[in-house]
Amino acid sequence: MSHGLKIPQTGALDFLSLGALIHRLDPGIIPFRKATECQIHVSGGEFNVSANLSDCFRLQTGVASAMVEYPVGELIAERVRAMGVKPFYKHFKHDGVHGPNMATVYSDRGQGVRAPVVFYNRCNEAAAQLKPGDFDWKKIFAGGVRWFHSGGIFAALSPTTAELIIEAMEAAKAAGAVVSFDLNFRAKLWQISGGHDRAVAVLDRIVKHVDVLVGNEEDLQLGLGIPGPEVAAKSKLDSSVFTGMIDKVVKKHPQIKIVATTLREVHSTNRHTWGAVAWINGKILHSPTCELDVVDRVGGGDGYAAGFFYGLLAGESPEESVKLGWAHGALLTTFPGDTTMATLEQVKAFAKGGSARIQR
Repeated sequence: MSHGLKIPQTGALDFLSLGALIHRLDPGIIPFRKATECQIHVSGGEFNVSANLSDCFRLQTGVASAMVEYPVGELIAERVRAMGVKPFYKHFKHDGVHGPNMATVYSDRGQGVRAPVVFYNRCNEAAAQLKPGDFDWKKIFAGGVRWFHSGGIFAALSPTTAELIIEAMEAAKAAGAVVSFDLNFRAKLWQISGGHDRAVAVLDRIVKHVDVLVGNEEDLQLGLGIPGPEVAAKSKLDSSVFTGMIDKVVKKHPQIKIVATTLREVHSTNRHTWGAVAWINGKILHSPTCELDVVDRVGGGDGYAAGFFYGLLAGESPEESVKLGWAHGALLTTFPGDTTMATLEQVKAFAKGGSARIQR
């Protein structure tokens, strides 16, 4: 079957994302209020996909973002380089007191019956100050970019970030790139950014430019204002609610060729059943399902997106692309942090039905 996308065969960059870079303070299974030490993970819903595609899948990727000239910014920039991602930064100077700042995310992973907890400090965030005109898109796209990606977290940060996404998508389209968007609806962010009505209005304008949409049924309902079907899903692995909404999505945005999401049944913090589904050019494709022993669930969805996009960029069939996304997302939950530590060989082996038998 055909995916219906016109993916350029070559380009200086295989993939470019636009979004905020953040650092996450992670005390592991210790509740943050009792923490005495933390790991620092560099992340960002949009950046994660670029990082995964570079580090695991060996593609040429970039990220357009804000960068503040102070030690936290230097730490983040070092991790971006370590993942092999080419940066395109709008630089900001820190005033030594108030910022602007690189956002901080705080978390603890939970354990067993205790759920994970995530909260933010995005006060005076540099990325929220990004606006149209901050990046020379003509120059960035001049060497060729095969795929452009952004997401709903960045869109929610401020009125100007949403306009910047639209500007970038228009430039990407003019340059012949495929355009994808992860709805990633976060009620907390939209609540302080104009509320639900503004979210629907803003995301509707953005999605008009999108070829590939990532989001579950809740994202589609809350982010696009599309009513869900009356029949409730039997479980979180039941894709009927998601697939039942696709006709409404495509009727509202007929240019969309693909809508994809993960399926996750949470039995406990550390035990999930994992699957994925995609509507691709009129057909529904499902991944296998597997049981996950989860180390850190943050970033699993971005892991799925990266593997799925890789398959399409590499010329794999839509069916194999869904499996690659499912496999990479599953593996990513076995590592601490938001970005991949998997290898392409591990992903391909798991996608083919590989096991956890020791490799000698």
